[in-house]
Formats: sequence, structure tokens, C-alpha cells
Amino acid sequence: MKYLRFILIPAVLFLLPGIGQAGWFWQNPLPQGNTLRSVCFLDNATGYAVGVAGTILKTTDGGTNWVSQSSGSTASLRSVCFPVNAGTGYAAGWSGTILKTTDGGATWVRLPSGTSEPLESVYFPVDVQTGYAAGYSGTVLKTTDGGTTWVSLTSGTTQILYAIYFPVDAQTGYAAGEKRTIIKTTNGGTTWISQPTDTTHALYAIQFPADNQTGYAVGSYGTILKTTDGGTTWITLTSGTSAYLNSVHFPTDALTGYAVGYDGTVLKTTNGGGSWINHAPGQPDYFNSVHFPVNAQVGYVVGWFGAIYKTTDGGLSWINERRGLFNYLEAVHFPGNTQTGYAVGWDGPVFKTTNGGNQWDTLTTGTFVTWYGVHFPLDAMTGYIVGDEGVIAKTTSGGTGWTFQYSGTSAFLYSLHFPENAQTGYCAGSGGTILKTTNGGDNWALQTSGTGVTLYSVHFQTDAQSGYAVGGSGKILKTTDGGATWDSLASGTARDLKEVDFPQSVLTGYAVGDGGTLLKTTDGGGNWIRQNPDTVSPFNSVHFPVDAQTGYLLDWTGDILKTSDGGQSWNNQFSAAIVLRSLYFPIDAQTGYAVGHYGTILKTTDGGASFVEENRSQGVEGSRVQVIKAIPNPFCSFARIPGHEAERFALYDIAGRKVGIYKGERIGMDLRPGVYFIRSLEGKDGLARIVKVQ
Repeated sequence: MKYLRFILIPAVLFLLPGIGQAGWFWQNPLPQGNTLRSVCFLDNATGYAVGVAGTILKTTDGGTNWVSQSSGSTASLRSVCFPVNAGTGYAAGWSGTILKTTDGGATWVRLPSGTSEPLESVYFPVDVQTGYAAGYSGTVLKTTDGGTTWVSLTSGTTQILYAIYFPVDAQTGYAAGEKRTIIKTTNGGTTWISQPTDTTHALYAIQFPADNQTGYAVGSYGTILKTTDGGTTWITLTSGTSAYLNSVHFPTDALTGYAVGYDGTVLKTTNGGGSWINHAPGQPDYFNSVHFPVNAQVGYVVGWFGAIYKTTDGGLSWINERRGLFNYLEAVHFPGNTQTGYAVGWDGPVFKTTNGGNQWDTLTTGTFVTWYGVHFPLDAMTGYIVGDEGVIAKTTSGGTGWTFQYSGTSAFLYSLHFPENAQTGYCAGSGGTILKTTNGGDNWALQTSGTGVTLYSVHFQTDAQSGYAVGGSGKILKTTDGGATWDSLASGTARDLKEVDFPQSVLTGYAVGDGGTLLKTTDGGGNWIRQNPDTVSPFNSVHFPVDAQTGYLLDWTGDILKTSDGGQSWNNQFSAAIVLRSLYFPIDAQTGYAVGHYGTILKTTDGGASFVEENRSQGVEGSRVQVIKAIPNPFCSFARIPGHEAERFALYDIAGRKVGIYKGERIGMDLRPGVYFIRSLEGKDGLARIVKVQ
């Protein structure tokens, strides 16, 4: 399977009424749902947070609103540091990734770190020139020219280093890591000395609040260490918890500080660690980083699945800045339009939107089962949901009320489909179960599938006679007589198949499943060809909205892939770093939704909108990820590219079609109003979104 890595258009622009966000963007939770690993505030207003899948967020109003920034990377970012002001900062992460911005995050540059080791921490002690990064295999890097070059230092350890910190200057510093490791340098990293500790646990964070003498380190199993002699001796403090502690911060002195970690743990001390009190926000979140920028009153913590909390009273109370629902979602369906849709998942409720996903209301079903499938055959009023232990429910009131139907089975039901109307439909589930109704679910009849393996998906393309079901161990079944008989087809794989889709006819279809399995048939299932031999990522969902050429895939790692050539090649459009379970495009290949764990709801209105191919190794080191900036934007007559007026640029419309080539001095002349994308034809990286108005 051919993979193309694409740069994503930043999904944060609200430029004109009626013009939506570009690419795939988060609808729930907000501001986003990827795990955040590090937070850094310059003052009580401006701050940054970074996390998995290249996530970078910025706020300028103390966390009330966060804006996603384009990092140009899909690496897990583990640390962020703005040493002097909100303009110049650094982020470090896996695959040796070090990013730099000099314009407050508008653009991020990937720096040549010289290593492919995962980096866990980056820190610039006093200015933007001299800094350090640390990570796996005892890696310690140093720069003295603002990241242009990085030198690998001999740390004297091969353990993972999770944190690096220089308290006062760029000479004396500490690093902490796996297996109780603490090392110290007093000569700018030329030599490092191992320091003795009385713990056997990993240490994830280290900080010296005011000088080189008094410091704290925290780690696994509630470990908190303290030194008052520059690390010559470290003593274990009583934390009162066994939770993993991932971050520690003393804002102004060595007396008042905070440590955060798993199970919603937020510890506070006001006596230099003599005692710690847990001021947990009351939510079962997992916290990775804590920062109090100015004093011990106003602070922030970030963590798993986009968690962001703020306190203004020294931790006594916490404001949850993350908004939305957090149920695991298993399926989504929009019946014939892009505005009204339903999502189902764990713990019983059904979620409904009537405004294209801007708001989701919780509908009560009267049960706590997990729902795995949802389908509204003709309109938004009459629909069905299926789930645990043979439970089937029906609504005729748009989800206001639900009636439970007798299925006659205790099998788990994972999929349902009503191909023509709300009367005749099918369900599939565990134990080879296939059920059929011809009277709107008043009666469900068990069909003979001929298999005992779990069936995860059932699909009838054009009518209620010819359909397919797929499931465990590569099982593919086909019926041409409305389920009276089901024939087993040779799939050529033993992998579990999770979904099947035939977009236009009963001849051409796709099935996806575990081990990166993507199968295609063009003869009604007589032969299945595997299209992706190069990946082992499990696929959960496949959907070709209009025809057999343009389709979308979801994989277990949170990637969304798209093909425009019938599956011959696929590009990675989006990385959510969360399990995605289901996707659906209601009327065309432009507007679609994807749902998954932890309440994840994603939406696109432009088919995912990724156009510029990016090197799969995540970018050329030292190159600028986004170099194109058009002004004015939006524009009425034309825009220009400052500093590149004589260069040529290609313009694409929102469907990805090239609409012209312009010089940088007059971009967009004679174009109709609309949304366009520009790319340099002079060999430079970058992509920009422009809007022409009346």
C-alpha cells in the first residue's frame, strides 16, 4: 500500500460566514482531544501546550480559548520551553524532533538535532541561544546558537532521561530519568556526575526553584525526592500517594510547590515538602505537566486526551478548560444530510446533533449497555441502534423516545443496515449471528450464516437481496436472496475483518480489518485483492461515499487515510492519536464525520483538504514547515507574497484542482470569490490558505 504523508492546512481559521474550517477539525472535545505532555506560560495570559501527534496549542487569554498551531510534525511532542518571551520557543519530542518558533508559533521550524532518539525534555536556562535537550539512551544535546546546531554530550548513562533543568545559568544543571537516575553537570554539560538516591523508581521531573542547592524530583509510585545540598544527598519525602507523578513546579521559592500525576493527582506543599495535600480537581484525569507562571495562585495542568485545568486560588479549586462529552463512541450516522446525525457508544446514551456537529445533545435510552451500531434508513426520525447481549432499540421520534425490540438472541450485535426503507433490515454480531426483520423490527428472525465467528459488519448496497457480512478470521459472507442463504467467500486472509462497504454496486467493494488488512473486489466477492502489504496498522472503518474511487479509512492509531484512485494509493490526512471507530460521509465525499474513544468527534467539509506531499520521515531537518504568507488575507482584488513577488505559485481550489499559476506580486487576480490554497513552484516547502471576497 502506498502511503503519502501530507502537510495539513491549519484547522483554526474562521474567516468568513459560510466558510468552514479546513481539513479535519475537532468538534468534541474542545479545544482538542490529543494527549498533552507539557505546558508553559510566560505570564497569566499567554501560554503554550504540546502533545502527541504534533499537537501545539496557544492561548493569549489565560486559557479561556486555545488555538491549534501547525507544527508540521506528527511526532509526539513531550516538552515545550519559551525562555524569555512569547515569541521564541522550542518544543522537543520523539524521533529526535526539535522545533523552534520565532513568531509566537505562527510558524515552527524543525531543527537538525542530529539524533533519532526520542527526546523527552528541552530547556533554555537564561536566553534563546543556549539550551539543552534530553531523552532516550542517555541522550543529552546542547546548542549555543539558538538551535542551528546541536552537539551530543556524554552523559555517562544509557538510561532514559525524562527531564533536564538548569536552575540559574547554563553551567550547572541536572537531568533525571529511568531507574532512579539523577546526573549533574557544573561545566555546561562537558562532564556529568551520577548522584546517589535512596529510591529504585523512575524519576520523571526535576526542578530547583531558586538556586543550585535546593531541588525536587518526582517519579513513579508517588516518589518525591528533595536535596538541599546541590544533589550530594537526596531524601525521600512522604507524598501520601502511590500515583505516578509526572511533573513538579515550585513557582517562586522552595516552600510552595505542586506535583501532578495519574488518577487526577494534584499535590501541594507549603512547607518545602514536609507535607503534601491532594487538591485533585475531582475528575479521573491523568496529568502530565504543571506550571504556575507568576505566583503560587494561578496555575495550569495538562494531561491525557486534551485535559486542561486552571486554578486561580492556589489549587483549592480547578476550572476544566476542556469542554464536551467523553463517552467512548463506536458508531456515527447522518441520515441523508450533513446537519442532523447520531453517535452511539458506551454506557447507554445516544448523542444527537441538528446543526452539523456544533452541538451534541444527550438522549436517554433507559439502559447502560454499549451501543455498537446506529442506522436511520430514510430520515432523522426513524432509526435503530444495536448493542450488548442482543439489545435492539428503535425510535420514531428522532431519538426522543426509544422502544426495545425482542431480538431472540443474547449475542453482541455490532452492525445493522436497512438498505431501502425502515422495514427491512439486518443485524450482525457474535457467534456468527445474522438477524433479519421485514416489519420494522417487530420481529427479528435468526438466519443461518454457516459460521460461528463474530461478524462485525453487514452491508447491502442497492437492495435488500444482495449483501455482505464480514468478521473474525477473515470471514466474508455473501447473500443474493435476502439472507435465506449465505455463501462463504475466500478472502485470502485470516485477519479479523471489521467493516465492509460496497459504494455503487454489488460488484466493487472493500473490506478492512486487523493487521492493516484492506481488501478490494471488483467481481462481487469472487476475488479479493489485498491493497496494502506494507502496513500492519489495524483498520476499523472504511467508507466510499459516492463511488468506488474516493474513500476513507480509519485505523486504530487515530489516522485518517484517503484514496482518490480506488485504493491504489492512500494519503494520511489526519492523526488524532486516539482510537477512531467509525466514519460516515452523508451525501458526498466532502463533508464527513469520524468518531472514537474519549468522546472524539472530528469533521471535515472539504474532503480532508490535504494537498502538498511531505517527506514521510516527517520533514527535512532545518527546513521551514510553512514559509508562505499572503497579505492581505482575505483579499478583494489580489494578494502578494512578501519577499517572493517574482516567484511563481500554483493555486488550488478547495477540491484540490489546480486553477492557475501566479507570480507572488499578484496572487489571485481574476479569480472568483472563494477559498484557495497556494504552493510555491520554486522548490520551497509550505502551503497557505487564502480567501478571496467580493
